[in-house]
Amino acid sequence: MNYTLAEWLNLLIRWVHVFASILWVGSTFFFTWLDGRFSEGDDKVWLVHSGGFYLIEKRKLGTEVPPKLRWFKWEAAITGMSGIALLILVYYFGGLMPDARSIWIGVAVLIVGWAVYDGVWMSPLGKSELAATVLVYLLVVGLTYGLCQVMGGRAAYIHIGALFGTIMVTNVWMRILPGQRRMLAAVAAGRLPDYQLAVTAKLRSKHNTFMVLPVVFIMISNHFPVATYGHRYNWLILSGLILAGWAVAQQLRRA
Repeated sequence: MNYTLAEWLNLLIRWVHVFASILWVGSTFFFTWLDGRFSEGDDKVWLVHSGGFYLIEKRKLGTEVPPKLRWFKWEAAITGMSGIALLILVYYFGGLMPDARSIWIGVAVLIVGWAVYDGVWMSPLGKSELAATVLVYLLVVGLTYGLCQVMGGRAAYIHIGALFGTIMVTNVWMRILPGQRRMLAAVAAGRLPDYQLAVTAKLRSKHNTFMVLPVVFIMISNHFPVATYGHRYNWLILSGLILAGWAVAQQLRRA
C-alpha cells in the first residue's frame, strides 16, 4: 500500500476510534454517576447544562413498555470496529509484529480471552465478585508476561488493550443489550421481566468502567517506550498500572 495512503487511512480510522471512544466512555461514566446518585436515595436528579435544566428520574421496568428508548450501543460498536481496523492496519499489515505466528497468537488472544472472561463470570465462581476478580487479574498478569516474551512489549501492550476493548464491546452486545431486550419483550407479552438480567447487565457495565482506564493508558503508552513497553519489566509495569487504573475507577464510581 502507498505510504501516504496508508498514513491517511491510519489518521482517519484513528480519529473515528478516538471520537467514538470519547462518546462511549463519556456516556458510561455519566450513567455510572447517575446510578451513584440514585443509590444514595435520590429518586430524581436535577442537572444544568448549556443554559438548560434537566430532570432525570430512574424507573424500574414494570408493566408498561416505554414508547421510545435511546439505546447507547453504536458508540461501542464503532469504537470496537475502528480499533480492530487499527490493529490490523498498524500491527498486522504495518510490520510491527515479529512474525506470522505472533499475529495468529494475537487473534487467538482476542477470541479466547473473551471466552475465558465470560466463562469465569458465568460460572458459579462468578457469584463471588472478589474471587472472580482475583482469578481474572492473575490470568491477565500471566497473559501479559507471555505476550511480552512472544511478540515484544509494544505489541503485547496493544493486544492487552485490544483484549479489554473486545471484552467491553462484547459485554455491550452479548450480555447487556440482549438482556434488556428480553426484559422489554417480557413486558410487551404481559409478563414480569426477569430482573436478574438487569443485575447481570449492571455488573458487566461495571466491568467496562474498570477496564476503560487501563485501555486509555495503553493507548498513550506508545509515546513513552522507556518507561513502559520498552522497560525490562514491561509486563510487571503494565500489571501494576492495570491495578492502579482499577483503583482510580473505583474512586470515580464513588464520586
